[in-house]
Amino acid sequence: MPDAATLLRDIFGFDGFRPGQEEIVDAVADGHNVLAIMPTGGGKSLCFQLPALMREGLTVVISPLIALMRDQVRALREAGVEAGALTSGNTEEESDAVHRALDAGRLRLLYMAPERLASGSATMMLRRAGVSLIAVDEAHCVSQWGHDFRPDYLRIGELRRALGVPLAAFTATADAETRAEIVEKLFDGFPPRTFLHGFDRPNIHLAFSAKDSPRKQLMEFAAGRRGQPGIVYCGTRARTETLAQALRDDGHSACHYHGGMDAAERRTVEARFNTEDGLIVAATVAFGMGVDKPDIRWVAHADLPKSIESYYQEIGRAGRDGAPAQTLTLFGPDDIRLRRSQIDEGLAPPERRTADHGRLNALLGLAEAQVCRRETLLRYFGDDVVSCGNCDLCDTPPDVFDGTEAVRKALSAALRTGENFGAGHLIDILTGTTTDKVRQRGHDSLPTFGVGRDMDRRTWQGVFRQMMGRDLLRPDPERHGALCMTEAARPLLRGEDTITLRRDTLASRVRRPAVRALVSDEDAPLLSALKAKRRALAEAAGVPAYVVFNDRTLIEMAEARPSSLDAMARIGGVGAKKLERYGADFLAVITGAVAETHPARRRLAGRTAGTLFDRLQDAQARLTRGEDGTGKYLSCTHSTLRHLAERRPASLEEMGRLPGMGAQKVDRFGAAFLDVLRETD
Repeated sequence: MPDAATLLRDIFGFDGFRPGQEEIVDAVADGHNVLAIMPTGGGKSLCFQLPALMREGLTVVISPLIALMRDQVRALREAGVEAGALTSGNTEEESDAVHRALDAGRLRLLYMAPERLASGSATMMLRRAGVSLIAVDEAHCVSQWGHDFRPDYLRIGELRRALGVPLAAFTATADAETRAEIVEKLFDGFPPRTFLHGFDRPNIHLAFSAKDSPRKQLMEFAAGRRGQPGIVYCGTRARTETLAQALRDDGHSACHYHGGMDAAERRTVEARFNTEDGLIVAATVAFGMGVDKPDIRWVAHADLPKSIESYYQEIGRAGRDGAPAQTLTLFGPDDIRLRRSQIDEGLAPPERRTADHGRLNALLGLAEAQVCRRETLLRYFGDDVVSCGNCDLCDTPPDVFDGTEAVRKALSAALRTGENFGAGHLIDILTGTTTDKVRQRGHDSLPTFGVGRDMDRRTWQGVFRQMMGRDLLRPDPERHGALCMTEAARPLLRGEDTITLRRDTLASRVRRPAVRALVSDEDAPLLSALKAKRRALAEAAGVPAYVVFNDRTLIEMAEARPSSLDAMARIGGVGAKKLERYGADFLAVITGAVAETHPARRRLAGRTAGTLFDRLQDAQARLTRGEDGTGKYLSCTHSTLRHLAERRPASLEEMGRLPGMGAQKVDRFGAAFLDVLRETD
């Protein structure tokens, strides 16, 4: 077997391994199943490329993005290594050349996208090619509820079993839960040799800032790094385009990138970014794992990332060469609301949504941190904690104050209202704001009403945001995001602990106009839950979401909160057919209980006939055993009551001709039914 150090020097031009590389290379080359978690820029690719040259046979590399595969194949070929890729982006000539090299036994590494494993012929081809090792890049894509889930990654374990060869899996972002999923899905639950090498990237400067004219903030950040290549991650496709234009207007070389662009346009941007000096790309997270450029000098987030894992992966694209790099992440209340709604409107099970809220809380905790951000970040990943001297909080320690009393007041307000409300309503109580909702629920008589008048609403919003970031209050998805106290808050409430809060983030002034929300803060969690139900129903039916109900209808549901199908029928856009098909499902979301309504009654919801049905049912209940209560039990079916309510017979004779009515039932119930029908005329 060729010596790893010799190959490292002769083929790749490195005099020595980076920390952790050598032991992983040795384990993979020796044929062990391996799971390696290494920081972005830590040299993961060498940990399977070197063993591929040390072992006999072909190494197949499963990688998620065409651009990344092309870059690595090109680099390997430049280094004199026979490598190829089979992707949907290949020309016919390129694919033919790869197959000829496979047939001739020349290839040492073959890159493939996981989607190609869906074809049964792929396994046969790889068996014929003499595969001796499977390498999986970005292995966290196997996690079904992860941020980069790729369904076809689930086929890799089957491929490993079919070929009977060792597998080495690599990723930079895998918490304990994701690592367990990787072991289960790729290694059939049998733990491989696992290498967990530090998450610390000491060359990257970490910084967060509350949004305050965010475009101006980003322009100033980019201006200080003019001529240096960078990425600006944006929360929406539209923002990538407007920010790219703003950067160009300010004299930068800049372009945009998002999933809505056609493949040729995306390839052009990728090629430009890899070849042009100083190009800035404003992008969604679609511009991600395929980025292999080592000299990206800065990464900015125009909007808060989805999770702390996403944040870590995205900033990790800067400074892969080990040279200094800078980051800036902007965040504000609109970002938090958006990320919360994306979690609540997703189709993940409740326990997964709760976990995702926890990950977002961890990111908020990093954003609102009071000590070295690197300490906070590494502690989250379970890594050795070191103070860095290379973050904004190390540069300028934040202004903090004793927030114990404010936090206790907030917790008391949540508990005294049964932990059934969001921050907006709790702030109304604390500031003594008498809204209709406060008055209707009698919350203006609570002991906590008005106890927080010493702070304005904006300051209280900052307090609640920091409490959520510190995991003292957590949204409960079962109650549409109502804030519930966690165990971590109890010592504070009992006076056994104290807490400090950041004053600078509370006092931050946002100069831009506030984005108008679709609904109030109190109704936003319910609207998110209704949208999630709509999405699930639409996907099950194979129709666009608006075909179920449009946004305006869901907004009215969230604001009116109908408690019955009859009330639901009065919502704009809820017709009879949609009420019958979807009404009970949406009512269950609003009330938290499944509506126990007979289908015959459900068809009458919202109509006068529905009220008649209920009154006829009550009249029948009084007479099921006759006037004196001693007669033989007798009743009408729900369908018969529906016919009575809809047709409204004017006489006993006419009533007797209705389906389900006969002489005996007319004799028992007829007079009472006619009284009900006449009273409603």
